[in-house]
Amino acid sequence: MKTIARHDSEASENGEGRDTEFKPLTADEARELRAKNPSISPWRVIAGQLVVGLVVALAAWGLTGRQNLGWSAAYGAIAVVVPSAVFARGLTGRFSSLNPGTAVFGFFLWEMVKMALSMAMLIAAPRLITALSWPAMLIGLVVTMKAAWLAVMFSPRRRKLRDE
Repeated sequence: MKTIARHDSEASENGEGRDTEFKPLTADEARELRAKNPSISPWRVIAGQLVVGLVVALAAWGLTGRQNLGWSAAYGAIAVVVPSAVFARGLTGRFSSLNPGTAVFGFFLWEMVKMALSMAMLIAAPRLITALSWPAMLIGLVVTMKAAWLAVMFSPRRRKLRDE
């Protein structure tokens, strides 16, 4: 595969020249940026996943009339929500925000804890749920996992500042 380099004239036309200096934000500019783009709380995402998991479990039970399908779908949702709550608690803790190094280490540590807990819950599922339905559990798990996007869709809207 051949790589084609850009000419300096193209870079300067786009404003991407090498002479462009990086300018850090002032405190006021950073405050404005955060006001325009509010962050989403991980607890809001988890609450949304919990609600969606409950709806999926009730739908599985109500549509089929079989209680074990409802419990299986609910367990699939719980296998997403509980590890996510542990992950969020670990990331929002005091030690995870001491400095950038501990934040990165904390992220990877708590992500591994989340994956291990999820796997342990899935392995324990046949022992905990009588007449477990794997398809119903996996549907509950996948739908609950994908519900994180709902938190993004229903997040507080970006506010327009007076200058715009």
